[in-house]
Amino acid sequence: MSHVVKKRKLDKTRQDRLYFDSYTDVTIHEEMIADHVRTNTYRMAILNNSESIRGKVVLDVGAGTGVLSMFCVQAGAKKVYAVEACSIAEQAVNIVKQNNMEDQIEVIRGTVETVDLPEKVEVIVSEWMGYALLHESMLNSVLYARDKWLKPGGIILPHKAELYIAPISDPVVEDRLHFWYTVKDQYGVDMSCMSDFARGCIMNSDITVNSVHGEDVLSHPARFAELDLHTVTVEALRSVKGKFKCESFGSAAVNAFCVFFTVTFPCPDKPQTLVLSTSPFKPETHWKQAVLYLDAPVDVVQDTVVTGEISMFPSEESARHICIHVDYTIGEQKRQSKTFSIPDWSSEAQS
Repeated sequence: MSHVVKKRKLDKTRQDRLYFDSYTDVTIHEEMIADHVRTNTYRMAILNNSESIRGKVVLDVGAGTGVLSMFCVQAGAKKVYAVEACSIAEQAVNIVKQNNMEDQIEVIRGTVETVDLPEKVEVIVSEWMGYALLHESMLNSVLYARDKWLKPGGIILPHKAELYIAPISDPVVEDRLHFWYTVKDQYGVDMSCMSDFARGCIMNSDITVNSVHGEDVLSHPARFAELDLHTVTVEALRSVKGKFKCESFGSAAVNAFCVFFTVTFPCPDKPQTLVLSTSPFKPETHWKQAVLYLDAPVDVVQDTVVTGEISMFPSEESARHICIHVDYTIGEQKRQSKTFSIPDWSSEAQS
């Protein structure tokens, strides 16, 4: 007897527990710290802002192992409150002691929404970005901290985030679909009828986190949203959207869009800001890119126009999960729509 498993909405406490539990293992912290682009950009940004940090009080939101807090001490911070909700905070305490910074850094176990700091701060630092920027919705906590604990005129690192989209041609997908046409030559059994089934499985509605190569990007990326962390509201994060227009570089088959982000750090007294980019044209990070597969590929030629509107919003099942809806038109094709979501890592916990 077949049955349908209906997804049920997770209450916020359960959502948060699943999220924080995912950060208790060493693997994710190893991956983040080993991401040289991520970690070194934060280090350079903090040191470049030493004039704004020296002698000041800092709040590190979602401190993890405390590495950003220690960068702030290296930049001259008088006091750092390292707030971390999961059990990795115990390791952060050990690391702080090992680096003889326990006088400057106080590790506080708890969420920023529930802890009580003894004073307001002049600086907030946080590495809050998730896949496609907004997955895990940790930015909400940074904004809460900003509104409750940041003094007027204080700084936020990073202070700006931008989102981009571009059409791509993913050759791996085409190779996997073509595979079913090669089985007959190898084994004498024709399995080409599997191609349509495979297409439905591979080009599904999941947000696929994958590395996109620059040569597979078919146009200049289009920026569709910008978030100023000093002014953006939690309400605005319930729907981050924008329009886009791209023009194809040449002849190819568009089989997906890729979404990526940048965050920008202020650099006082320097002509350029410091940017942490997850662009496919830049060195790879652990965020890679978010790939959104179309139902079927569409052929384009040079200067074919790809237009549309993209919207990012929290999932109904779990507010920490991001969904992406894209309305798009490729060349003379009729307008298409598709909604994507991150595969549900909490489904096993619900069953």
